Amino acid sequence: MKASETAVIFIEFQNDFCSEGGKLHDLVRTEMPRVNTVTNAKRLLDAVRAKGCTVIHCPFSLDTIWVDHCTICGLIANVRQGNVFEPGTWGHEIITELQPRTGETVLQNKRALSAFTNTCLDDILKRMNIRNIIVAGFLTNVCAQATAWSAYDLGYNVRMAIDACCATSRANHEYVENEVCPILGGRTTVEDLIKAFVTELQS
Repeated sequence: MKASETAVIFIEFQNDFCSEGGKLHDLVRTEMPRVNTVTNAKRLLDAVRAKGCTVIHCPFSLDTIWVDHCTICGLIANVRQGNVFEPGTWGHEIITELQPRTGETVLQNKRALSAFTNTCLDDILKRMNIRNIIVAGFLTNVCAQATAWSAYDLGYNVRMAIDACCATSRANHEYVENEVCPILGGRTTVEDLIKAFVTELQS
């Protein structure tokens, strides 16, 4: 896995999920420390920055007009009802630990589950000649998994940094780890991924 051909997508590391007082924080309050999600994500971010990988930050942005126009129900309708991830609010902001650096892409207009839907993510990746994608973030079995599936279907080599993801329950997280990751190509941890970069760059 060459660093120059690899993009790491950090999905929804926002205050509404990650921080005390966030509107969805109670949903992940137990799982985040169990998995050590933020610490592992920060370690992954530091490593891929040092190796020269492409870093893409992918916040969810509530689009009330789109949700209402499409008559969307279920999860995103609940997000709309609670005004979660509303642009311009503290809850929408990316957490301090994973703040984007100058030159890193902050994907605009993610309003659905997959980061590829209604965005220019695929175009960005193609322009950068990206072949490999690593996905980290929230929720393991929702937006992170949806993004990984989309990337796989588009022909990218995909891995989920499973211990830099988080679900609302251990069962949901472990389902993706044990059932979905092998379909994509294999289970991965932040430690595995960091070792993969070091091996490639030394070869």
